[in-house]
Amino acid sequence: MSQFVINMLFVGASFALYIGIAIWARAGSTKEFYVAGGGVHPVTNGMATAADWMSAASFISMAGLIAAGGYANSTFLMGWTGGYVLLAMLLAPYLRKFGKFTVPDFIGDRFYSRGARLTAVICLVIISVTYVIGQMAGAGVAFSRFLEVSNSTGIWIAAAVVFAYAVFGGMKGITYTQVAQYVVLIVAYTIPAIFISLQLTGNPIPPLGLFGDHVESGVPLLQKLDEVVRELGFAAYTADVDNKLNMVLFTMSLMIGTAGLPHVIIRFFTVPKVSDARWSAGWTLIFIALLYLTAPAVASMARLNLVTTIYPQGASAPALSYDERPQWVKNWEQTGLIKWEDKNGDGRIQMYNDAAPAFTPTAQERGWNGNELTVNNDILVLANPEIANLPGWVVGLIAAGAIAAALSTAAGLLLAISSAISHDLIKTLINPKISERGEMRAARISMACAILLATYLGLNPPGFAAQVVALAFGIAAATLFPVLMMGIFSKRMNDKGAICGMVAGLVITLLYIFTYLGWFFVPGTNMLPNTPDQWFMGISPASFGTVGALINFAVAYAVSMVTAEPPQEIQDLVESVRTPKGAGAALSH
Repeated sequence: MSQFVINMLFVGASFALYIGIAIWARAGSTKEFYVAGGGVHPVTNGMATAADWMSAASFISMAGLIAAGGYANSTFLMGWTGGYVLLAMLLAPYLRKFGKFTVPDFIGDRFYSRGARLTAVICLVIISVTYVIGQMAGAGVAFSRFLEVSNSTGIWIAAAVVFAYAVFGGMKGITYTQVAQYVVLIVAYTIPAIFISLQLTGNPIPPLGLFGDHVESGVPLLQKLDEVVRELGFAAYTADVDNKLNMVLFTMSLMIGTAGLPHVIIRFFTVPKVSDARWSAGWTLIFIALLYLTAPAVASMARLNLVTTIYPQGASAPALSYDERPQWVKNWEQTGLIKWEDKNGDGRIQMYNDAAPAFTPTAQERGWNGNELTVNNDILVLANPEIANLPGWVVGLIAAGAIAAALSTAAGLLLAISSAISHDLIKTLINPKISERGEMRAARISMACAILLATYLGLNPPGFAAQVVALAFGIAAATLFPVLMMGIFSKRMNDKGAICGMVAGLVITLLYIFTYLGWFFVPGTNMLPNTPDQWFMGISPASFGTVGALINFAVAYAVSMVTAEPPQEIQDLVESVRTPKGAGAALSH
């Protein structure tokens, strides 16, 4: 049986499962569409939340970025994990106790303002659309290789599948679909990791294998990896970073951005009680840890496997002949995500850091005229089973897992967009008399439009999947996180402060991002090159969310201090939400 047929069987079976679940759990009311009826078990919700949160960026791109950058890119791992803890402890239980469907619902009622609700809707849509771009980019990578189609065709296929089960199933269908997707993605991620850890270290537990010895050389795995990458002019894999400020700001941006993500927050509204929200958060952390403890090992082993494939006899010996390249390289070349250019005409694949000045003389002595191999970071996890010559069913399994990761988060984001538009914009602000059936129709139409927009933008993403997602986290950090925190923990914060803070954080952060990545991410419209020497104080666009959040807090506080206090009933409501028992008016639905 060919690998293509195996991939089709795994991917096709998973698609049939997702769509079948959506049909079985089709939403019949707005409450089922928005929050799955509010009766999801904490363990079930924990698994669904983990799938919602561990997107294509976690499954596909994070390990690829860590593999490429080593310790410097461990910020993705630290920021996302730390951010979830913030969300679970500081926001989720209180928002669930408030008892509203959506984040704009909370902001609109807490700040007693239609303007605050509208501003929150705008921020939510911008965050979610940016995030979906990353999911579509990741789905395109997976589809292009495993279904042997172009990247753009893969993105359109992903859009069609999401449309099929998200538009009709709503939160109820998405919740149970995400449970299935979590099982698929965690099995797909860990099984190849176990095989590869056994091959390279003899240890079947990847996190332990990471700190074990390399079987072939007998030296610690990370020491071996440091040696081989330094021989090719790259910085040591475990090397520290020079720009500590940017690293701290980026980690913080991911943390507070995670805590402000609307599609994750809405999941805590699907459980029956506040205590269930806390248990759900705990279970989610356990389910997330299974992948996040494995990712650093997968990254390190993927980098070592890649280098030793190109230099089977070591970096001092001749590189691999292009005609003798393994089948996995040929497979990924067809997608355009691996490219080779014979710059010195010797027919061999020279892969090294041609941007390292200290290494240039060494490269010239070897007759090299520049790096000849370009590898998209997003493929390393997906290519790992093929690089390690694992069985075909493992390749098919990771194909299904990668696609599940992208689709699960995309569905959650699209639901957040549709609920914000149909419930918070149309139902609350434009047409309060709309029928439930009309609201459901509006939700599905807005979700379909959001899918089309995200798919179009995903065809030309402004970076790798994890990099695009990091931008969304930065926008969430600069807009929603501060207003949620202040809405829960500050009785003095009023409507004018909340609106001014959100607008200030959004505008400043978007201006900074668009300056380097192009207006609305359109290629060629950036005003400055996206290079470290051009960044303001060395702060990258992905790290600026922390600065935006600080500006949001400062503006909101200053405006609130010079304007009238919130009404007494709002202050009482805030106090009630923070009280462990006796929420009273806070539980309004």
